[in-house]
Amino acid sequence: MKIRNLTSALFVMFMLPALLLAQSENIDLGMIYKIKQEGLKYSQIEELAFGLTDLTGPRLTGSTGMTRGNEWAKKKMEELGFQNVKIEAAVNFGKPGWDNLKTYAAMTIPYYSNFACNPVAWTGSTKGLIKGEVVLVDIKAESDFEKFKGKLSGKIVLIPSTTTYETSFEPLASRYTDAQLEEMAKASAGRSGRRPPMDFAQYAAMRALRNKISEFLSTEGVAVVLNSSGTFNVPRSNSVNYKTGDKEPVAQLNLPIEAHGRMERILKHNLPVEMEVEITNKFFESPTVYNVTGEIPGTDKLLKNEVVLIGAHIDSWHGGTGAADNASGCIVMMEALRILKAIDAAPKRTIRVALWGGEEEGFLGSRGYSDKYLADPETKSHKADFEKFAGYFNMDNGSGKYRGIYLQENDLVRPVFEQWMAPLKDMGFTTISPNNTGGTDHLTFNSLGLPGFQFIQDEIEYGRGYHTVMDTYERLVMPDLKHNAVITAIFAYNAAMRNVKLPSKPAMKPHAEEQRPRF
Repeated sequence: MKIRNLTSALFVMFMLPALLLAQSENIDLGMIYKIKQEGLKYSQIEELAFGLTDLTGPRLTGSTGMTRGNEWAKKKMEELGFQNVKIEAAVNFGKPGWDNLKTYAAMTIPYYSNFACNPVAWTGSTKGLIKGEVVLVDIKAESDFEKFKGKLSGKIVLIPSTTTYETSFEPLASRYTDAQLEEMAKASAGRSGRRPPMDFAQYAAMRALRNKISEFLSTEGVAVVLNSSGTFNVPRSNSVNYKTGDKEPVAQLNLPIEAHGRMERILKHNLPVEMEVEITNKFFESPTVYNVTGEIPGTDKLLKNEVVLIGAHIDSWHGGTGAADNASGCIVMMEALRILKAIDAAPKRTIRVALWGGEEEGFLGSRGYSDKYLADPETKSHKADFEKFAGYFNMDNGSGKYRGIYLQENDLVRPVFEQWMAPLKDMGFTTISPNNTGGTDHLTFNSLGLPGFQFIQDEIEYGRGYHTVMDTYERLVMPDLKHNAVITAIFAYNAAMRNVKLPSKPAMKPHAEEQRPRF
């Protein structure tokens, strides 16, 4: 009898702190069990991945592929039983719509070799199939224009590479080590990642020269411009600075450094190079940027109008099918809401999934949402839904497993997240970084002082697919995405069930250097 009482006393002594913590955050371990069971055993991640990559294709902002992706997402949300599903206008784009219809490039002299290539978005077309001499145009300063003037009409122009390939002995794919996660859990001093002022000036000068080179080549009537971009015969995706009403830019192709470097070296040996190139791009009326949203409505009569937002950007670049960047985030968010719907979760607050348009072009979708519902973009005065904003969770770092979460310097949520993460330690979700991470849509909400968060993810082979033609279904790690959907569902549900909203950072008096938005 004494042994049994002693055992009971020890159990209470060791478990009481955990029980008290769980009670303080109202953590429902039964609901967490259901979420894990549904998400890990009955996942629909693979089917969602197929729909938003192979089925819809690339989703460049303003393209027909983007429209296709939005329509697929709306239909799928409706099939999954989400409520208030809609494709909602966020902002006018400011660029015309653009589709690539055909791309072909091959070297024909000194011998035939077809090249992997990717057109630069919002550049023009060639006049059918062009065949001709390749000219190396090396312009380092405006004074160099004179030596090429009158000599480039109808030519295929090769711009010298500004990078040198170096052999890497790092693995293509990797996960964070314990040591790396420990380092991430430490507060970093200052604002890491900000360029010193000299770098900004240097960048501005380089950009100005590039713009003048583009104008010069257009005036000279070149047929097509070839750029060096990407490695392992994988060209990258990017765009020109182009807006509605501008003159249509000269056709441009991104070649991987292997193809580009081969021709550059031949030309530097004073040997002729010829190519045949055909590019067909289509411009159309400037489109609207849209967001796709759906939700599980709240059930508490006092809290149901407050919103826990989970999201990711649905737009991509035109190379590949935008799988890791960022179909992965979209399907995780949709799967998280599907899990909650499947287990008949009845959150106090509304949980809304938002697939943002135009993130790659400057957070256009999330900014449009913020401008419409949260705060006036000019006066910063709060709108009706500002006080109803109960937190935002974002995914946009490829398809790697969640290992933790960034606080965005919001130390007020640390004790909350520590309690939420306690039942998830067996999933390897253990790290809280007090630091900021940037480059995606949570910054839209952080800029208003609202609690928005991005998860820490294993990088896997993110750099290999990031903005390249290799960003396809193959870049997706399905077990990791299932893991992420489960954790997202738990975090969203916990946020929706709290008695109070997640805390925001206390307002600080801004310094002069911080007046400009940091997107």
